[in-house]
Amino acid sequence: MSLTRVLRGCMTVTAALAAGAATCLLAPSPAAAGTAAVPLPPAHAGFDYQIGGAYTPPSGVRVVSRDHGAAPAPGLYNICYVNAFQAQPGAEGEWDDDLLLRDAQGDVVYDGDWGEAVLDIRTADKRQRIAAKVGGWIDGCADKGFQAVEPDNYDTFTRFPDYLTGTQAKAYISLLADRAHGRGLAIAQKNTAELAGAGKATGLDFAVVEECGAHDECDDFTAEYGDDVVVIEYTASGLRTACDKWGDRLSIVRRDVGVSPAGSSGYVRETC
Repeated sequence: MSLTRVLRGCMTVTAALAAGAATCLLAPSPAAAGTAAVPLPPAHAGFDYQIGGAYTPPSGVRVVSRDHGAAPAPGLYNICYVNAFQAQPGAEGEWDDDLLLRDAQGDVVYDGDWGEAVLDIRTADKRQRIAAKVGGWIDGCADKGFQAVEPDNYDTFTRFPDYLTGTQAKAYISLLADRAHGRGLAIAQKNTAELAGAGKATGLDFAVVEECGAHDECDDFTAEYGDDVVVIEYTASGLRTACDKWGDRLSIVRRDVGVSPAGSSGYVRETC
């Protein structure tokens, strides 16, 4: 489960790359998506996680992840963060009522940790409609000049197993992979070790993982993506573990849980 879902959304890759690209939403075609020629982030590179607010990247950083509402960092590989499986806090009204997951009493199901309404991906029709809306954010990522997209909350089904399944999550993420690849963007698997082995089959290209050092899960992702794994830790012990075991292979950074911008209270950033 993500510890930093604070400020989410999405953006795009390059206007030139986007010119003439199809923007219609297609049925999932994982095999085609998995072979799309998209630029991946450099492996074992300086990384900074800035989804809580953009700031000038520290020296040595080559890869940055930012919220879709921000501009990409000039000259770097930029990953665009979008909340794809849950609505932003207070944003329920931006979604059709029937696309919000509801319990047996008809009440909207919320992720209580973040105050986010869960999206209903249980049917093919709803997955298509949700993916069409999120696809617009992905198009925005490409238009702004991002090189990749990071759809958060892929693991929502693990928190609401009475309603959602991993099979539904995979079917939905394949739609997003098609949309991203159609705009020349790579797409990351966000967390969700339970589905790491199906990553490339669903069209995903690399992984952005929180606390795989702390939870001893990094190998689950390297088994699927090799060294194309970006790691965020939130504790000193998690950073030590990640660096000791994978510091010579993966892009690793420690951030504060609030992912605070540099210069603000609570800001923490450490590397191996």
